[in-house]
Amino acid sequence: MRVTVTAPDPLSREGAVSLLRRRPEVELYEGPGPATVALLIEDALDESALARLRRTVRGGDTRVVLVVGAVREHELLDVIECGVGAIVWRREATTHRLVRAVLTAAGGGGDLPADLLGRLLGQVGRLHRGGAGRPGFLPGLTPREVDVVRLVADGLDTSEIACKLSYSERTVKNVMHGLTTRLHLRNRSHAVAYALREGYI
Repeated sequence: MRVTVTAPDPLSREGAVSLLRRRPEVELYEGPGPATVALLIEDALDESALARLRRTVRGGDTRVVLVVGAVREHELLDVIECGVGAIVWRREATTHRLVRAVLTAAGGGGDLPADLLGRLLGQVGRLHRGGAGRPGFLPGLTPREVDVVRLVADGLDTSEIACKLSYSERTVKNVMHGLTTRLHLRNRSHAVAYALREGYI
């Protein structure tokens, strides 16, 4: 299978390439077309890391393995919603662990560290309990997305929404991009129309 490796620094990238090069089932790929699996190495999940992640999965055919130092609670659903197939902690990124994650992601499966899986299940449970029957809750959306779409419906632009919610403008744009992509909506107006039609705002 074709695997691309992207990292924030040459040392991290060369380290991962060196580990994967030894395995015959992995073909390291740097061609123009899509790879089977994209291995993304990140220190932390800041806005630029999430943007790189979204760009990688935008085509839809490439599976993603994320190698990361840490994932904070509020970032976890963002990562899963981006379509990441496997997550590997940087401290656990041995050859065996990377190849297992790559093979699992390539086959369409999921591979999460046990501690992260527990946190994800807890977070989904809290969202489910908190969202059931709560006015204004859109199934499948995070509370942050609900807040943003409400303000879009009120006619606020990106900078005004960012100011009101104490987010960066980039965060607001990323939230709207994630929402419209996941629900197959064309633009902000379509997102507002969807929310109105379904009776959520």
